[in-house]
Amino acid sequence: MFSRGMKLILMVAFQAMSLISISTASLQYNFYGSSCPNAEQTISNVVYGLIDADPSMAPALLRLHFHDCFVMGCDASILLDPTKANGSPEKTAIPLRGYDAVNKIKAAVEAVCPGKVSCADILAFAARDSVAKSGGFVYPVPAGRRDGNVSSAFSVFSSIPSPFFDAGELVQSFAAKGLTVDDLVALSGAHSIGTAHCSGFKNRLYPTVDASLDASYAAALRAACPDGSAADDGVVNNSPVSPATLGNQYFKNALAGRVLFTSDAALLTGRNDTAEKVRENAGDLTAWMARFAASMVKMGGIEVLTGARGEVRRFCNVTNS
Repeated sequence: MFSRGMKLILMVAFQAMSLISISTASLQYNFYGSSCPNAEQTISNVVYGLIDADPSMAPALLRLHFHDCFVMGCDASILLDPTKANGSPEKTAIPLRGYDAVNKIKAAVEAVCPGKVSCADILAFAARDSVAKSGGFVYPVPAGRRDGNVSSAFSVFSSIPSPFFDAGELVQSFAAKGLTVDDLVALSGAHSIGTAHCSGFKNRLYPTVDASLDASYAAALRAACPDGSAADDGVVNNSPVSPATLGNQYFKNALAGRVLFTSDAALLTGRNDTAEKVRENAGDLTAWMARFAASMVKMGGIEVLTGARGEVRRFCNVTNS
């Protein structure tokens, strides 16, 4: 007999598989089954340990994968350090966390199977394992991505959706990457965990409070984020409820006017059925889990390098040559 938790995991995985697009056909499940059979378990072990030590690593690793895929495709270009050759790479554009964590994961995998597992695949697996630890559900991830050799900070701002976007801009941004409105809304559920700087949402607090914000929530945010200089940029949880648990609470927060960003609130005002999809996800945790998993796999297939293209880096922060 399966436990209730195991039944949920199997149900989510089955539903997610039925939703996954054929766009990931260039990738393969169990890609490292022969070349490095312990790769995925090694990655999971390290990720779980990192998150046990610091739960904020879960949203950090999720965000790294998202940023990597939206900028120049899922090729680990987000991980490259500045050099004379590449000038200002992606990581110089927006401050993110988790780079040291990825280096630790890579070192553990290299110790088991040198030169076999790409950093791009490590980001995808680490994101999945972060979901498992913070959300309690798992899904299969196809692999075979190769690492790119080019990274540009300039590409970040034209690719990453802004927290100040309206619904139409969000839909357009995701469509440019081959993602649908369903993907946009489902993936927005990642904002049920993690933190945000006040500068990302102060526009909704000052000089007047955005009318769509719950009054008590707005008051709490104004207390945490006083109207001062840009240098005084505090940090608050993305969700005022269960901020360490990945789930559909984000959608309940949105319906209650308790989300941070303009882009979050915009999902309820758009003309692309986003509001209805928010309500659907708020009302069915299992269905959202399946949609989120399928959209994560789909996102993980954006503009991937496979076959002879790219390389498998020895160290994730530098190219091999």
